Order: sequence, then C-alpha cells, then structure tokens
Amino acid sequence: MIAAGVTELAPVTGTRAACTALAVSRATQYRRHRGPRLGPPAPRPAPPRALSAPERAAVLGALHSERFADTAPAAVYATLLDEGTYLASERTMYRILAANAEVRERRDQLRHPVYARPELLATGPRELFTWDITKLRGPVRGTHYHLYVILDVFSRYVPGWMVATRESAVLAERLIGETAAKEGITPGRLTIHADRGTSMRSKDVALLLADLGIERSHSRPHVSNDNPYSESQFRTLKYRPTFPDRFGSLEDARAFCAGFFTWYNTVHRHSGIGLLTPADVHAGRAPEITAARAVTLDAAYAAHPERFVRRPPTPPVVPSTVWINPPVKEEMPPQ
Repeated sequence: MIAAGVTELAPVTGTRAACTALAVSRATQYRRHRGPRLGPPAPRPAPPRALSAPERAAVLGALHSERFADTAPAAVYATLLDEGTYLASERTMYRILAANAEVRERRDQLRHPVYARPELLATGPRELFTWDITKLRGPVRGTHYHLYVILDVFSRYVPGWMVATRESAVLAERLIGETAAKEGITPGRLTIHADRGTSMRSKDVALLLADLGIERSHSRPHVSNDNPYSESQFRTLKYRPTFPDRFGSLEDARAFCAGFFTWYNTVHRHSGIGLLTPADVHAGRAPEITAARAVTLDAAYAAHPERFVRRPPTPPVVPSTVWINPPVKEEMPPQ
C-alpha cells in the first residue's frame, strides 16, 4: 500500500520527500502513523500572555458601563488611553465581546420603520387607480415639464392626465378631484395607489381623498415594483417611435400627450387585457368582443381543422383579477 511505502521510504529520504514522491499528503501520513485518537481532544492551554479572568471581567464591565454602552471598542480604547488607562487592546475587546455574543452595532442609531408590502386587488374597473408623475424634457437642457397620469389598474385605461410646468400637490389635488367626478366614483369604492413622492404624500391630497371616501395606498420606499402599472405605462409612452427627445413648449407637450392618450385608450391592443383596448375593458365591452372573436375562430376551425394541430383556437381572455403584489403562498410542509 502507498501508506506502507511512505513508512518504508521515510527513514531514507525523509517524510517530506517520501510523501512528495508517492503523492501522499503529509497530514494524512502523520495521522495514519499516529493512529486513532482516543477520547476528546485535549483542551488548548491558555497562552501565558492572555488576560486573566478578573482582567477580562474588568474589560467587559467597562464596555457595559453606562458611559461606554453605545460606544465602539475603538472609541473605548482611545478614550481610556487618553485618560492614562490601558485595559486591553481593541482586538481583545472584540474577542471578549464575541465570547459573550455581544458583537453587534453598539451606537445609538436611527431605526427606520418597517413598511408594509401593499397587496391590492382589482376585480373590475374603477376599483383601483394608480397615479404617478414623470418628467418630459423641455426645449433646453435643465428644463422639464411634469406629466401627471392616473391609471385604472384593471382596465389599463387612463381616465385623467395633465402636463404642468411644476410638480405641485395643489395640481395633483385638482386632477384627482376632476377625475373622480368624471368617473362617478362613490365613497368607499376606490383605492388610489402611488409612490412616496412629496405630492403623493401631501396633506392636501390626503384630505381630498378622505373627503371623497377614497382609500389611499403608498409604495414602500425605493421599491418601484410596488407601482408597476404606472411605470409600465410611462415606458409605453417614452418608447413610442414618435416620442421626441425634447418638447419645444408646454403646448407642444400637451398636444403630443393628447394624441398619445387617445391612441393608448382607444387603439392600443394591450397584452395584459386580452389584446383589447383599455377603453373597451373600462366600458365593460370585453365579454361581447371576446364572444365575437370566439365565433370568428370557431368558423376558422370548422373551415380548416387540419391547420390547428393541438386544439381549437380560443380568443385571449381578460383576467378576472389584477393584483399589485399578490399574497405570497406559504409552502406546505412535506408530509
């Protein structure tokens, strides 16, 4: 065996050379030569320069004192050193804290609140709106116009929009009020969701929503996925082939947006709503149109069934529920 060969060769060439020649690890050879260990390993003796138990207790007491309770070990070490006292090195202070499971943030810091994950459901139009504001570049660098857009999550219909020269809670309040009146929103029926911009969280908007009986909801800070439908709509706007790099004036921006939202609501076939237009779904015409599509597809299948290999064709269906952050399903434990 190789181990026996190392044992025989080692007295002649040395253990290192024998292990190298036979491609055997020296640690393995030493372990085999030593034989099995009986019982637990012997405790490691304390180094002679280690702190004694009373000295370790004194260090821990200093770190626990009211004076240094929220101070990092480096600052404790430096403060005591300036006062002519040396208890232990900074690294030793960390070792003592680690031995007592106390290595953590010791400074008194602000703790940010935990924001709840919004979970919002729409089963029909005029139940859940989202709104947001995006910037449109003006005629020269550094100038912008602000586009306010309100979107119905279920139908993807845009019932209200506005282009202004500034972001303002007063303008947002006016747009929301006019849109709610136009849509016939009754108290207790609608939830309106937005991110945490200054206009979205303003007192004026909050009071208006309370007066109208509209429940408000906000995204978590820095979580764009909490408002995905408004973000997606802005992307559709800005990736249109006719979207300009800059707008020449406020009137130019308003004219472009008027044409865009007419197209978006009445012409655009949205993949998220069964390739219908937002206006059709918002007005409740989806079942009628889907049924007519099914008749056409049935006729096509009857004329040429051989062209549909797997199954008869069916029209795209409008989802019956739309979520912002659907509840996470808990996994069942294995049986």
